Amino acid sequence: MKISNISEDININLAKSVLTVGTFDGVHKGHRKIIDKLISAAKKHNAESVLLTFQPHPRKIIFPDDKNLILINTPEEKAKLLKKTGIDRLIIMPFTKEFSQLSSCEFIEQIVFKKLNAKHLIVGYDHRFGKDRLGDFEKLKQCTLPFGIDVEKVDVYMQNGENISSTKIRNAILQGNIQKANDFLSYKFYISGKVTKGQGIGRKLGFPTANILIKNKEKLLPKNGVYSVDVEIDKRIFAGMINIGNNPTVKSDSHRNIEVNIFDFDNDIYNKDIAVFFNRFIRNEIKFNNLQELRIQLLNDKRKITSEN
Repeated sequence: MKISNISEDININLAKSVLTVGTFDGVHKGHRKIIDKLISAAKKHNAESVLLTFQPHPRKIIFPDDKNLILINTPEEKAKLLKKTGIDRLIIMPFTKEFSQLSSCEFIEQIVFKKLNAKHLIVGYDHRFGKDRLGDFEKLKQCTLPFGIDVEKVDVYMQNGENISSTKIRNAILQGNIQKANDFLSYKFYISGKVTKGQGIGRKLGFPTANILIKNKEKLLPKNGVYSVDVEIDKRIFAGMINIGNNPTVKSDSHRNIEVNIFDFDNDIYNKDIAVFFNRFIRNEIKFNNLQELRIQLLNDKRKITSEN
């Protein structure tokens, strides 16, 4: 997969493309249905399969006062997931205030036709585009007609009577319903970051933890609590458990910590980048009367996780 960065005044040379456009946060099963159609149509038209996405997320520009934007994937994670789908090219376009003012038909003419030379455009069932998101599917067909661009709409992806969406997956993760989120994603939700030094309390209890620093503040985190996880270190996978929360037993501040205990592992991994894949929610975070009570609970948590694996 080639990755291209373009702006309104930079062109890339595409002989012919089949295109889809969107944020694709999560790269979930519904997205993959669109991407499968994209790849199939590109082969039929002997063209490049191209996915156009935006950075930053359009909501950051359109609603600058909204500080609550959280995303399933960081841009780096999304690129890795899209690479696995088999598309030919990922195009990342800066989303600016000026760009947001383009009308539906201006977007089609200036970007889809002139820059990306699209012959076929594939969109999701609820896709809207252009200024104020006024461009629906019928408007899209009107705008593409003068340029000979075929448009195809992909129906909603339903599973067990429920349509899959990024919003539903975000809500499931926020509620700790990791198994539902993973099912909708078709992969394990994960976080990645650098291991930093903590207080060392876990080691004293016989449960050394790796404290994970996530630099991207827009990265979605599950609700506070303990989770069963798999941890990737230097391309090796280890079982473990993670606590997300405020560590109420040992401190009283409101700062959220991310601490993972890796089973049967005691190597020095400070400053290493690791990835943590979530399996399921185990319990809520609890304030214990003392460290001994905390240690007993951690032993029970580990037993529960290892018995279920």
